Amino acid sequence: MEVGGRVSWMKYGPVVSLFVVILALWFRSPQDAELDDRLDNVLSSLLRAESKVGMNNVARPKVAVGFGGCVDVIVDGVTLLNKLGLAHTDQPLHHNYIENEVQLAQSFAYFFAPGAAAERFMLNDTLFSELVEASRDIPGNRWAIGGNAPVMAGRMATEGCDVLLGGSFSPEFTDVLSQHITVAGNIVEEPDIHLIMEYPSGASWGRYTSRRANRYIIHSDDHNPYLDSMEEFAMKLEDFRPDLVVVGGLQMMDNFPFQSGERAALLSRLADVLSSSSPQIGVHFEMASFVEESIMEDLLHYVIPHADSLGMNEQELPNLLSLLKGSNITVLSDPNPRVATILDQMREVYRILNQRYEDAAEEGREHKPLTRLHVHTLAFQAMIVTHGSQWKNTMSAVAKASLTANRHVCGSNNIDPSKARLIMDESFSISRQEGSQRIPLQESKPVSCWHEEDYEICVAPVLVCTEVYQTAGGGDNISAAGLVLQI
Repeated sequence: MEVGGRVSWMKYGPVVSLFVVILALWFRSPQDAELDDRLDNVLSSLLRAESKVGMNNVARPKVAVGFGGCVDVIVDGVTLLNKLGLAHTDQPLHHNYIENEVQLAQSFAYFFAPGAAAERFMLNDTLFSELVEASRDIPGNRWAIGGNAPVMAGRMATEGCDVLLGGSFSPEFTDVLSQHITVAGNIVEEPDIHLIMEYPSGASWGRYTSRRANRYIIHSDDHNPYLDSMEEFAMKLEDFRPDLVVVGGLQMMDNFPFQSGERAALLSRLADVLSSSSPQIGVHFEMASFVEESIMEDLLHYVIPHADSLGMNEQELPNLLSLLKGSNITVLSDPNPRVATILDQMREVYRILNQRYEDAAEEGREHKPLTRLHVHTLAFQAMIVTHGSQWKNTMSAVAKASLTANRHVCGSNNIDPSKARLIMDESFSISRQEGSQRIPLQESKPVSCWHEEDYEICVAPVLVCTEVYQTAGGGDNISAAGLVLQI
């Protein structure tokens, strides 16, 4: 009897399965169908906006990107902490750097619950080695080329640029880089390792649940803080003749135990390198997770005055603004801010830095005007570009940045609307000021652009990936993709 029942199920099983699918489609709510159509429409509109600017039949743009690089070990953060027996802490706490297991647990919990990205230097080499060793046995762990500069260089090479990359790498590292990337730097036998502790939205660790997918990064890096590829990079820069110079990876200097005056000397030399290039060459500085106030002040003194363009996320924007206004660093900000909040903060950063440019001009000091500001958040991309500046194709660039966010996080060049959702509001206010204009999110024209004062603002929704492959490197890929269309 049992055999007959099994044969009967094998015979009619496919029919029953098909019937279940038909029922599911029949009873599918109109709201679900409408949502799917909406995502399809937004996606096709973003793709059209991206494709308005092609890279065909033109010379490949030349971009110089520094500094540093590493091997990323990517692992599920909660699994790793549990494997090491790190007790759940009842005291989430911010630490500028990590010395022991207790501080690691407290710091991880501090950023894990809100789902905010963070990166910390670990002074304890032994503990760091134990974490890396333990990560090898965790299912799904993988290794990848890491570091802001190599990741941005890789994206730009993929998108059609020729790249000069400043960094010191092992031969195995350089062998896997694109043929369109030329390395300027020393050879190292053992590359630095950065441990990327990823977690998905809704992940649980003790009494904490993450509000969004993100990562907590730790490293014990002893090459990259010294910018040891800078001299060779500077030598090759003149012959390379780039259309754009990109600087990133300076967060490796944050809370690193330099000798007195050592960091300032390195950044002063970087300022010389940036100022020696032609004024017509754009300079983009990619921000990162900085928590040491003195390095932020050094960046404001040595690096930002030489940058035409800045890129950052929703944590780094209020951090920079707070320091520009003379307040303390803001370590943790809203991980899901409203559009109006970000736009107001962007306007203020733009205004303050350009006032500094005017003051410097009167005093005869060198200081470039800020002509481009790109902020990438989980829900949307926002960009300010000065009228008449060298930056082109803002609308297409914002669309490309938005699409790249999904492509990178989902780990696929083909965007699947069934693995995405829109979390940006149906309409947004362009400012928190009372009576400000509201702009509806239009499926057929999802990138909204308008003019204010001496600049244009563009905002695009992100099709947020719901099946996360990797969040680390997201900002670098997004910023690099946006820049490619604007050179």
